Amino acid sequence: MPPVDEEEDTRIYTVVINDEEQYSIWLADRDVPSGWRAVGKTGPKAECLKHVGEVWTDMRPLSLRKWMAEQEAKDKSPSAS
Repeated sequence: MPPVDEEEDTRIYTVVINDEEQYSIWLADRDVPSGWRAVGKTGPKAECLKHVGEVWTDMRPLSLRKWMAEQEAKDKSPSAS
């Protein structure tokens, strides 16, 4: 299939998320890939990308955010002093 010009892309996409809470978009007429799940937002590419930009405010993977929170909690604990 030849590449689709961004401005001429009239295909419908769905917003997907993985277990690390990372977002992407996927063509709505295709099965969502393993490890990803639809979040309920479907529409033109620009609309889906806008949604991702609004909801994905922390680009760090979930595992990194959890690890950093654990490190911060350890640093604040009385036994860390």
